[in-house]
Amino acid sequence: MNRVIVNFILMKNQPQMATVTIIQEELAQHADPAKAEFLPRYFKAIPGGYGEGDRFIGVKVPIQQRVAQKYYREISMEALETLLTHPVHEYRMTALFMLVNKFEKAQTSEDKKNLVDFYLRHLSFVNNWDLVDSSAPKILGAYLFDKEKDVLYEFARSGELWKQRVAIISTMYFIKKGHYSDTLQIAGILLNHPHDLIHKAVGWMLREVGRKDFETEYDFLKEHYRQMPRTMLRYAIEKFESDTRDRFLKGLI
Repeated sequence: MNRVIVNFILMKNQPQMATVTIIQEELAQHADPAKAEFLPRYFKAIPGGYGEGDRFIGVKVPIQQRVAQKYYREISMEALETLLTHPVHEYRMTALFMLVNKFEKAQTSEDKKNLVDFYLRHLSFVNNWDLVDSSAPKILGAYLFDKEKDVLYEFARSGELWKQRVAIISTMYFIKKGHYSDTLQIAGILLNHPHDLIHKAVGWMLREVGRKDFETEYDFLKEHYRQMPRTMLRYAIEKFESDTRDRFLKGLI
């Protein structure tokens, strides 16, 4: 039977599960076996890696974004959950792109809260750095900007790698709005974290603070740089003038 006819029958009988099937098929049309073989190493989805067990089909991010833009209006939260809890990485990422789109287009505070609650309920599936970075600032950061931010501090102290990355990366939204105090406080909590994914994330956010307000970043670094992991410091000072950067690296500040 023709696939179009099959899809039509599915959509008639089970419209939301059909939407999931159509999205998966559309992504599969752009799957690259060579990329699918490479990505598990890139995202450490190997035995003992932080992404162990993750599966990939090799679809480029711009294609995932395009598919998300095409379907986010019609997909139900139940169908979105099916994609977000799937073992294939690109399905989860596409689901997060759709969730971001839904959040940004939500018209009421209640709708936004429901989407944030959905995100938090499924946070265990936001379990690699690209999934966190593509969703946390645009959903949780945007929602919490004018609200109490206790959940970010709870996550920062949780001892759970992805929650801790969510905590610091969510503050990117605050930085863009000229609010730096939460970034600096959470960076302080994570200053001695053992994992390089947190070192990179904290250094990156400090660098973003410096792009908006050099003195604020400089003052924070001057107080804390000697106890920072080297990777965190290098990320934080990447955009500094070479002389200032060298003085930090040599411990001369």
